[in-house]
Amino acid sequence: MLEVALEEARKGFAEGGVPVGAALFAADGTLLGRGRNRRVQDGDPSVHGETAAFRDAGRQPTYRGTTMVTTLSPCWYCSGLIRQFGISHLVVGECRTFMGQHEWLARHGVDVVVLDSQECVDLMTAFIAANPTLWNEDIGK
Repeated sequence: MLEVALEEARKGFAEGGVPVGAALFAADGTLLGRGRNRRVQDGDPSVHGETAAFRDAGRQPTYRGTTMVTTLSPCWYCSGLIRQFGISHLVVGECRTFMGQHEWLARHGVDVVVLDSQECVDLMTAFIAANPTLWNEDIGK
C-alpha cells in the first residue's frame, strides 16, 4: 500500500512540488483513490496528498473500514478529513521530518501504524534541504 503513496510523492517531487503522496484503500484492499500534494503545481493550498487521494476516490457510501496511506504524518487539515469522514485506518510512511497529528487520530479511535520508512524520510529530507522556504510555507511557519 505504501508503494502507491510513494509513487505519488515521487511524482510530486519531480514536478517541483511538496513530495507527499497518499492513497485510500477499501476494506478489502482495493485502491479507491490516489493523489499527491499539488499546492505548488495547482496554486491551490487545499490540495494536500490526503485530500487529493480522498477526492480521487470519489463519493463512497461510507468510509468506515477504509485505510488512508500517506508518506508523511498528516497535518491538522488532513487529520480533520480522516476524522470527519470516519476513515478507520491510517498508515504513515514517516513522522521524523514532520510530526503531524497521527497520535491525535489514534486517541480518537483511528487505527494508526507508523512504518518509519527510510525512503519516505530521504525524500522529504532532500526536499526540505532544497526548498526550505516552500517547506515552511507548506507547514504554516
